[in-house]
Amino acid sequence: MVVLYSKKRDGMLEELGRTEVIMNSLSPAWITKVTINYQFEIVQPLVIRVYDVDTKYHNIPVKMLNLNEQDYLGEASCALSEIVTKPSRSTTLNLQHQRGHSGLHSGTITIHAEETVSSRVAVEMILRCSKLENKDTFSKSDPFLRISKIVESGSSIPICKTEVINDNLNPVWKPVTLSVQQFGSKDNPLIIECFDFNSSGKHDLIGKLQTSMSDLEKLGREKNGANFYVSSVARPDNKKMLKGQLFVDKFIEKTQYSFLDYISSGFELNFMVAIDFTASNGDPRLPASLHFIDPSGRLNSYQQAIIGVGEVLQFYDSDRRFLAWGFGGRIAYGSVSHCFNLNGNSEESEVSGVEGIMSAYAMALHNVALAGPTLFGPVINKAAEIASRSLSTRRNKYFILLIITDGVITDLQETKDAIVKASDLPMSILIVGVGGADYKEMEILDADNGKRLESSTGRIATRDIVQFVPMRDVQGSQVSVVQALLEELPGQFLSYMQSRDITPHPAHPREASAPPFPQ
Repeated sequence: MVVLYSKKRDGMLEELGRTEVIMNSLSPAWITKVTINYQFEIVQPLVIRVYDVDTKYHNIPVKMLNLNEQDYLGEASCALSEIVTKPSRSTTLNLQHQRGHSGLHSGTITIHAEETVSSRVAVEMILRCSKLENKDTFSKSDPFLRISKIVESGSSIPICKTEVINDNLNPVWKPVTLSVQQFGSKDNPLIIECFDFNSSGKHDLIGKLQTSMSDLEKLGREKNGANFYVSSVARPDNKKMLKGQLFVDKFIEKTQYSFLDYISSGFELNFMVAIDFTASNGDPRLPASLHFIDPSGRLNSYQQAIIGVGEVLQFYDSDRRFLAWGFGGRIAYGSVSHCFNLNGNSEESEVSGVEGIMSAYAMALHNVALAGPTLFGPVINKAAEIASRSLSTRRNKYFILLIITDGVITDLQETKDAIVKASDLPMSILIVGVGGADYKEMEILDADNGKRLESSTGRIATRDIVQFVPMRDVQGSQVSVVQALLEELPGQFLSYMQSRDITPHPAHPREASAPPFPQ
């Protein structure tokens, strides 16, 4: 029998499930599956223990078995991401004796992961409105739609939001794609609300309507519009029909691949990091500095961010060679550089593993004088250039640039321009703010308010590729900085692949012969 555990941050084991008992076999293949919630944004360590169950216990349900009364045969451990990134989604591990008998041959165990996706069906729609009410005094409304599903309790949960279209009472939005996981069944009730965008975050409701995917499909087929309505504040059941209508110009069902479909077919995430060497961090030799390396081994904020993000992403990069830069520092030959190789090598910016980034960072603190100003444009452009070059060779790479900074950027418009340009490329940008600076401007770069970034030439970002998290905002909360940073990444990865019609590669024949059941 196998018992599967997850290993918590404090080292404690939590039992996830047990297989059935297979009698009289030294090469068992178990059928019982254990369901685990895969979370991309954290490392999920697993411990697998094998027990020989004595014959006298064979009629007892496995959940009732006392493990202390069974013979322990050995154990293995790995991270869940190590299994799901394998082309066959299978990995074979050597069983070790926990109690100091590692010299004994305890056999091997093969673990196979399957994704329990209920359906890969998704619906793509082009939505437009006509004759919307104007909510602005000196211009026209800036409308966007929010789609929510109504759950059993009667409350509504937002599942999708369109982009904002400025100054337009007859807007046509970019296609929206909703999966079956998001909307439930085709008959599940949905609420579509149309708002006039306000930068304050207090958006004015123009109108709303209740519908379902079946109704929207019918609107698209019959080319009819559905009227919005507003409810009276005093009497919510008293609805006033509006002139404004919603139309469905396109409604198609298509196959939507999951993040793991891409990863297990050979797609990789390539990690890049850029570290702020501006003077506002404080003298690295002093304990008050954000760059102070504590002799006791306590990590500073920069080290915490590097290790936290690097430890999650390293599983998705086969060679674990990462690009590492610094910016805002005065390098050996006297000039301030806004993108220099962290390892001191003028030719090569690659380092080996998370440890390589950490040692290059510690070395750079001795060789680079802190200076300024804080410019993001050059490192974003450098990362974008590398992502762009990859398109001409292999299309199975997606790049993630982590920028760790302590200050307010002085090249906001240049940074916006660089991000808008990069939004067409296979890359995402994660920004961690350390220290106590005012990060209002950074939040503009993270388009979570529904408004996409605009460049100086008026070009709108193709998609949202930035996630910004100030470290102080999440310290002490249940969500780690890393989780807050990485939670949007699979969605950003998928939005790029879908926009380019890139599908997962079929598994290599040699790799496709995975065992049908967990072993």
